[in-house]
Amino acid sequence: MITPPLFSRTIAIGLIGLLLAAGVAAAAEIKVMSSAGFSKAYRNLIPEFERTTGHKIDNAWGPSMGNTPQAVPNRIARGEPVDVVIANTEALDRLIADGKVLAAGRAELARALIGAVVRAGAPKPDISTIEAFKRTLLTAKSIAYSDSGSGVYLSTVLFPRLGVAEQIKEKSKMIPAEPVAQTVARGEYELGFQTISELLPVTGVDQLGPIPVETQKIQSFSAAIAAGAKNPAAGLALIKYLSSPEAAPAIIKSGMVPVTAAAKK
Repeated sequence: MITPPLFSRTIAIGLIGLLLAAGVAAAAEIKVMSSAGFSKAYRNLIPEFERTTGHKIDNAWGPSMGNTPQAVPNRIARGEPVDVVIANTEALDRLIADGKVLAAGRAELARALIGAVVRAGAPKPDISTIEAFKRTLLTAKSIAYSDSGSGVYLSTVLFPRLGVAEQIKEKSKMIPAEPVAQTVARGEYELGFQTISELLPVTGVDQLGPIPVETQKIQSFSAAIAAGAKNPAAGLALIKYLSSPEAAPAIIKSGMVPVTAAAKK
């Protein structure tokens, strides 16, 4: 993991320690920027958090990376107010390295596999083995993948590694700031790839399951306090809840694997 300079890290740790010692004294509005990768579990968990703490969540959605205005790093760069950032772990670590997010208090929340979908009712191609996966990529009429972590991995690492990048280049598209499965459901693309947790909530598609284990790159999602947070104590309470064993059932239901303290032991 990329870490900030020692001086900045020491200040951040001291700040977080003081906040934890003081506790969360009053209800607050917590401004969150979150990627869609964790959204299904997050949406189910927030009502209980608000009910039990009195805090209110004001959420802005955007991909963890990419060039769209909605992308979380671009929102932060524009100076949009934020207390908590939930994003692909690699992207979050870059924000920590840039001093936009604090390393202290950072927590990994969940991990997810990359999967595939076709339009509901369409034939389901085989992606269960590497050879079958390659055949499906080569015979598909059109392919869509996200502009966030999973799509960047597919387009820059996996497709070249499989030796199909040039053959599928003209029929493949990186989809910015929209769930890939929605474009497949509309019939714009025959085959769509994204983390399974982002594919499951979309109607109008059929799931093909995960890509072969030998080709997988597990996508990790983490949360941390923004460097300019107005309500860092309340934000820490949210992160603690999202990374707790109590949040695990909702995370599992969303198609992800929770990373709780109990699971790490």
